[in-house]
Amino acid sequence: MKQGESIRALGPETWPFSVEMLPADAYLVGGSVRDALLERQSPYLDLDFVLPGYAIKIAKQIADRYKAGFVVLDDERKIARVVFPHATVDFAKQEGMTLEADLQRRDFTINAIAYHPKTGQIVDPLNGREDLQNRTIRMISPTNLADDPLRLLRGYRQAAQLGFTLEPQTQAAIRQLAPLLRQVAAERVNTELWYLLNRRGGSAHLVAAWEDGLLRYWLPDATKDSLAILTRIDEAAMQLGGKWPQLGEEFLLDLRATLRISGYLGIAKLVCLLPLEPGKAEAQLMRLKLSRVEIKATIQVIKSWQLIHQQPELTDWTVRSHYFLFRQVGSLFPSLAAMAIASGISLETLSNAVERYLNPEDLAAHPKVLITGTDLMDELGIPRGPQIGEILNQIQLATVEGEISTREEAIALADEIRRSIR
Repeated sequence: MKQGESIRALGPETWPFSVEMLPADAYLVGGSVRDALLERQSPYLDLDFVLPGYAIKIAKQIADRYKAGFVVLDDERKIARVVFPHATVDFAKQEGMTLEADLQRRDFTINAIAYHPKTGQIVDPLNGREDLQNRTIRMISPTNLADDPLRLLRGYRQAAQLGFTLEPQTQAAIRQLAPLLRQVAAERVNTELWYLLNRRGGSAHLVAAWEDGLLRYWLPDATKDSLAILTRIDEAAMQLGGKWPQLGEEFLLDLRATLRISGYLGIAKLVCLLPLEPGKAEAQLMRLKLSRVEIKATIQVIKSWQLIHQQPELTDWTVRSHYFLFRQVGSLFPSLAAMAIASGISLETLSNAVERYLNPEDLAAHPKVLITGTDLMDELGIPRGPQIGEILNQIQLATVEGEISTREEAIALADEIRRSIR
C-alpha cells in the first residue's frame, strides 16, 4: 500500500461534519482506519474517535451543530454516538494515560492503528500495517481477548470479511479461551454469527469457528457431514445461478425488507448447524435469541428438508408431492435448493422443482386460492372449526391437480366433501 494514497483515503473530505470541530488531541481509530489503509470503501461511514477527555461533550456539540442524532452509549466509560443519515460517529474517552496505552487494550493489531485527521500522522505501535500487508489477524494478547470474549468470534468474522488468515498463536489462544464465549449475551453472539452465515466465501471461517469450539455451546449438533454440506452452499448457489440466472439473482437479494431475514444462503447454512428435529432446533435458536421470523424461516427449511429425505427420488415426484413441498417451504425454496445441490442432488434431479418455483403460473408452487373459509361459512353454512380447514385442503389439492379451476366448481366440490364427511 502506498502511504500517500492511504492517507488520502483516511481524509475527512467525505465526513458529515467539519474536522475543525475536533480538538487537537482527537484520533480516528479502529475499523475505519484499517479499511482505509486497505483501500476498502463503504457507502456508509462508521467512524470511531478517541479523545483524552470531553468525548461526550464534543459529540453533543457536533450533533447540535448538524442537527444529528445523539445518544450516550456508556456514561461510565464516556462513550457517545452521533448519527447522520449516511454515517455513524462514535466518540470515546481514551483508556489509559496515552493513546498508545489505549491501542494496547484492543483486540487485534490491525484494529490498533490510529490516525490524526489534522496532521495525517499514523500511530501504529503494534505493527498493524505489517499484518495488513500480510493479510493476517494477530491478537494483541490473550488477556485482551478474554476481557471481551466476543472478540474470539469476531476474529473469525473479520478474517472472513477481509479474506485474512488467523495467525497460528492467535488461533491457538482462541481455542483455549473458547469456553468463555458462553458468557456473552446471545444477541451479541448471533450478530457475529449472522455475518459469518451471510458472507459469501465465509463458510470456511464459520466451520473453523465451530471446530475450534466457539459455537459448540450454542449449536452443539452440527456433524462432520452437515459441516461438509455447509462448505458447499456457496458453490451450490453458483451452480444454480449458472443454470437458472433468475434464481442466481435471488441469492443476492437482501431480504430484510420483505421476508425480514438477511438472505437465503444464511438460512441454508444455519440449518446445517442445527439438529434436523424441529423442536430441538427451535430450542437452540430461541437460546440464541433469534427473532421469531428468523426461527420460523429456519424451521420451515428444516421441515422441507425432511420431506426431501422421506422421498429422495425427486424425479418421480407427483404434482401433489411438489405441492406439499412448496406448501412447507414457501418462499424459502432457494435456501432448500442450495442445500439440496450442496448435499449431492444433481441439477437435473432438482430441475422440475426449480422450474415450478420460477414459474408464477405453476399451481403446485404458487397455488391459486379459489375460496376461503369465510366463503364456506357464508355459502354453505359450515360452522367455524377443523372441518373448514380439512375441506380447504382438499379444494386446494383439486385445484393443483387440475380437477377444478373456478370459484363455482370449488363451492360445488366443497359441498360434496361436506356431505361425505358428515
